[in-house]
Amino acid sequence: MEEGLTRKGELLLGGGIRLPEGFVLPCRVSQSTAGPGAGSGSAVFAFDRYRVKKTVSYDEGEFDLRVVDGEMSIWRDGTLVVDGVTIQPVIRHCPNQAFFNLDQHCMYNCAYCTSPLLPRNLDKGLTTERIMEMLEESLSQYRFKTVAFTSGVVGSVGHTVDRMADAVRAVRETYPKMTIGVEPYITEPGQIAQLREAGANEIKINVECATRDIFERVCPDLDYDNTFAMLREAGVHFKKGKVASNVLYGLGETDQDIDMTLERLCRMNVLPGLRAVRINDMNRDRLLAAGVPDERPTVLRALFLAGLQKSAMKRHGLNPERFHSMCFSCACCDLVPFVDF
Repeated sequence: MEEGLTRKGELLLGGGIRLPEGFVLPCRVSQSTAGPGAGSGSAVFAFDRYRVKKTVSYDEGEFDLRVVDGEMSIWRDGTLVVDGVTIQPVIRHCPNQAFFNLDQHCMYNCAYCTSPLLPRNLDKGLTTERIMEMLEESLSQYRFKTVAFTSGVVGSVGHTVDRMADAVRAVRETYPKMTIGVEPYITEPGQIAQLREAGANEIKINVECATRDIFERVCPDLDYDNTFAMLREAGVHFKKGKVASNVLYGLGETDQDIDMTLERLCRMNVLPGLRAVRINDMNRDRLLAAGVPDERPTVLRALFLAGLQKSAMKRHGLNPERFHSMCFSCACCDLVPFVDF
């Protein structure tokens, strides 16, 4: 298991995968609109008990996919990384759920691109009607029990929450047994109640950064204290273990900063997710101006922080295996305690 976990860490922190000429993916390529692979064609590669979502290209990549007699393996610089690889189908963004981004022009709700408070084109997002059409299409091809929604802010926070609540309500009315997760940007307690009343089972409100100082530099338009206040409020409306929050690392924080934030979230019964920040052409100038180091976190650090994450969860009786939507269930972009190790 330790060897496989290390290999997953290498793939997560590395670049894309170059496909061999003439190779046809057995599953349709996912065009990611959220998470580390946002804006790129990607595929889910599985090996042992692990899976990783990677950008794919026929022209370039840090890794190479090799196919010999139908057997797939991933290599880097002529060295085998993993063998026994399979490619898993993606339903909508994820291999085991339909995960919709209401604002298709938003790549992630903060440090991956630009502030979620920047105005968006209200006509470019998915409508509830279109979401239901896409969901019906997916259910005709795959068996799954989870739907999730994310979005950047479109027009205003209230307008975006209204749109998300409308989509949640439509899914709940049509598919009453479906698990529904939401990842909104929230500013007021009533918005959390609105989503819960619409039928959401799980919620993720992202704190993003491990310290106030980094948060104020990386997310200057957002309110650090209010994010924690909204997480506390979410605990009033959602059951224990049904509130989550992403924490990015590689922004200049220390391991102690991460450990303290993990403990703070777990004390609030919030499941903390850890993800390495990806510096790319879309966010490089802004992040470097905010003092973020232009260097990739090491695999050793990723493994160490994941260990801290698992320890914090165990101390507070939290288990991401019981969180059935979004990133913990997908487990393609992070090292997930209790799922991967």
